[in-house]
Amino acid sequence: MKTILLVCTGNICRSPLAAALLERALKERGFEAIEVSSAGTGAWDGAPVSEGAYLVGLERGLDLSGHRAQLLTREMVDAADLILTMARHHRARVDELGGEGHVFVLGEYAGREGDEAEVSDPFGGDLDVYRDTCAELEALVATAVERIVAEAGRGDQR
Repeated sequence: MKTILLVCTGNICRSPLAAALLERALKERGFEAIEVSSAGTGAWDGAPVSEGAYLVGLERGLDLSGHRAQLLTREMVDAADLILTMARHHRARVDELGGEGHVFVLGEYAGREGDEAEVSDPFGGDLDVYRDTCAELEALVATAVERIVAEAGRGDQR
């Protein structure tokens, strides 16, 4: 596994936070060669992260100041070995772009089922809503990274 893509709607809240958390968790386990990026199904190219995501990121030791949103493309989907989305409707869009077979809702990948598998969008919420979303992402990433490391160790490919 060489590339992991995280997908949400605007690419300014959930997926940049999740990508930063995943990248850090992979590096802590010595998997620095795995490239982690993010995109949005409805992103405005070049938009910075939301203020809430930026501030909560700083609280967690993550610097998202350089992040710029990018719209999900077929090329991104084709280039990714694993795609993790925040909700089922994001997965459906990735499937439309040819990602079927290597796309999962993050929560499902981490073992959750039903509505518990989706990460709600904090956009427009106060800082506590962003903190709750980030805590949920931290828990999901912690579980997902164990699966990623195990699959990378076995040499699993798509």
